[in-house]
Amino acid sequence: MIKVNALGDTCPIPVIKAKNAVKELGGSGQVEILVDNEIAVQNLTKMANQKHYKAQSEKLEEQKYRVLLTVGDAPQETAEQEEETCACDIRKDTVVVISSETMGNGDEALGKILMKGFLFALTQQDALPSTILFYNGGAKLTCEDAPTLEDLKSLEAQGVEILTCGTCLNHYGLTEKLQVGGVTNMYVIAEKMTQAGRLVKP
Repeated sequence: MIKVNALGDTCPIPVIKAKNAVKELGGSGQVEILVDNEIAVQNLTKMANQKHYKAQSEKLEEQKYRVLLTVGDAPQETAEQEEETCACDIRKDTVVVISSETMGNGDEALGKILMKGFLFALTQQDALPSTILFYNGGAKLTCEDAPTLEDLKSLEAQGVEILTCGTCLNHYGLTEKLQVGGVTNMYVIAEKMTQAGRLVKP
């Protein structure tokens, strides 16, 4: 059994830690994850259902939950189907478009946390997008001092094309502060978006 301490970790880190632990099992076994909120329990349970793992959860005390994943009981046919699905997920058809520093509307501080979490979660996906486009306020995420640089550099290292609108960089006075990817223009942005088989806008 592999034990994972995800107490105090925010979404999506408990799920990512659990997935990494499952990989360490080498095919079968159990992973025990400790988390401090019910949302994390729900997310881990959903992940287990998607992957056909058995999941059991219990509340140990206030703000402490235990989730037990049992791996290795999925039918062989199901496992083969999952591998087939992954093989058919074509990266070049997917383009992610980010037009703001924040994810969603409402609290700005929360929105920045969610966007950081989204980009980190993106680095952990089995199938990555071919391109991420940054424009308007999103241009700030590829520049000096942005909290998202490490994740974006990781994505770039894995082959993801990172492009930031040059007009936007100039507007915000960030032309000399770009730290990851390249500079692009609206023609290329329009081309990438219209030719994408799947467009993701967090």
